[in-house]
Amino acid sequence: MQRTYYFPNSPATSSTERHNHIAYHEAGHVAAIYIRNRELQLPPVFFEINFNRNECAEYPFFAKVEGGRLIDNLPVAEIENTYLDLGAEKYSLQQAYEADVINLLAGPLAETKFVALRDDEVFNPQLVNIKALNNYGGHSDLEQAYAYLEYFISDARERELKVEYLFIRAFQFINQPKNWQCIENFARYILSNEQANISCEEASLVFDKVLAS
Repeated sequence: MQRTYYFPNSPATSSTERHNHIAYHEAGHVAAIYIRNRELQLPPVFFEINFNRNECAEYPFFAKVEGGRLIDNLPVAEIENTYLDLGAEKYSLQQAYEADVINLLAGPLAETKFVALRDDEVFNPQLVNIKALNNYGGHSDLEQAYAYLEYFISDARERELKVEYLFIRAFQFINQPKNWQCIENFARYILSNEQANISCEEASLVFDKVLAS
């Protein structure tokens, strides 16, 4: 999960501003992976946040999330059987791919809310639709989300209804006050971090401190 490294119409964007965008984007991903998956009692997944301190054309990122996918941890046979509608694990697989899609959408949505609050603008699903996430580093996240849904849902109309539903679920997660507090806190943690990476264990300690307050 990595923010699409594109800042339209802003050639003079400072590194501080870029890093703020990226930190909130990746904090949204991580918060959804850790908090939402746990709330739904989904299996824990490995993830870490890796840092690139020397941005360049070959490696143009400041921070990005590696791992965190539930689907990646399911046996291939289980996915194939469910796709063919032969197995009894269809519901658990549906939970997994829906959670992965929501966790993908949570990144650009968190960045969108950060910008809206910074600019004193309204943040709601009527003004911010799923296509708007392309303007907040969400291009690759949306590509991956649609690729998931295209594999599991063959009908185009049904797929669009599903992505709209999952977008609202992701929006509700980001907009929940305690979750947003966690995202803000973790974004600050990312920005102040000087390590090469943040482990999932370290991230869980940061989130748990806010959730327990």
